[in-house]
Amino acid sequence: MSSDNTKLQWKGYAVHDTKHPDQLKVTEFKPKVFEDKDIDIKIEYCGVCGSDIHTITGGWGEVKLPLIAGHEITGHVVRVGSKVTEFKVGDRVGVGAHVGSCYSCQRCQGGAENYCLKAIHTYNSVYPDGTVSQGGYASAIRANELFVFPIPDALSLEQASPMLCAGITAYSPLRTHGAGPGKSVGVIGIGGLGHYALQFAKAMKCDKADALALGANDFVDTGDKDWAKKWTDTFDLILCTVNVSQHIPLNDIFLTLKVHGRCIMLALPDDALPPISSFSLTASGVLLGGSLIGSKAEILEMLALAAKEGVKSYIEVLPMKEVGKAIQGMKAGKVRYRYVLKADI
Repeated sequence: MSSDNTKLQWKGYAVHDTKHPDQLKVTEFKPKVFEDKDIDIKIEYCGVCGSDIHTITGGWGEVKLPLIAGHEITGHVVRVGSKVTEFKVGDRVGVGAHVGSCYSCQRCQGGAENYCLKAIHTYNSVYPDGTVSQGGYASAIRANELFVFPIPDALSLEQASPMLCAGITAYSPLRTHGAGPGKSVGVIGIGGLGHYALQFAKAMKCDKADALALGANDFVDTGDKDWAKKWTDTFDLILCTVNVSQHIPLNDIFLTLKVHGRCIMLALPDDALPPISSFSLTASGVLLGGSLIGSKAEILEMLALAAKEGVKSYIEVLPMKEVGKAIQGMKAGKVRYRYVLKADI
């Protein structure tokens, strides 16, 4: 362990009222008890994710106030537990949407720890000892080494930060569903997730990576009321990244898929998806599915691919004290395509 840990301050920009999610206050917090597989990280950057907005506004349910959001975190290791094997003090690392799991279920043991039913989310979760997890709009974070990732030298920390949620959320389903040479991939919505989906599809040498543009006012903006007919039988895989529900034209989207094509939902709107016609699924034997971030193995692959192929994060960097401005910008859809906060506490 490093005595440098004594220099860490445990405080962050916390939401105290879901009705005013952009009015954050610097708040001290107590991290979970340090264990032998844990790592303490001094935070330098943290991306602002749509998940943060859903959570701090109460859209996804109960919020354990006061709450520090943020799960696209990069920084440097300042302390390692006695059984940590992958990292040392001073390493450049990142943390994504999870900081812990049960470690023993078949999902964890099988390399799918991101789907553990007892996952500890980076914020707004409760550890077995009762501690509420606090996220990356803060000075420091503590996480189990399974959920800490080395950042390649070719990637700056601010570039890597949003890859740890938005990037992996786009990369994992591409990998899982066979994106590569000979496959056509469509992306619905070009934002924080979509701009990565297009770049990773290209980096994976897919034959086609087209964007079905969705307008900012929740309608399909193609300039043609018969847009789906023009794209019929085109895509092997479509990733839907838009953060709306009732205005996603799923039945039309299914028409654009090839036989046994797949539409994978990545965004998680507050409300339910629109009704689906059974005939629109059976006509081409298509599948509708979902995907949740990615495993450590996938995140390491993604970071390596991003470094090799020059995948770029389109970001606007703000000082962390301006997190309220970033939240307002996210809600208004002004950012292109991700805010990244630089730590200042």
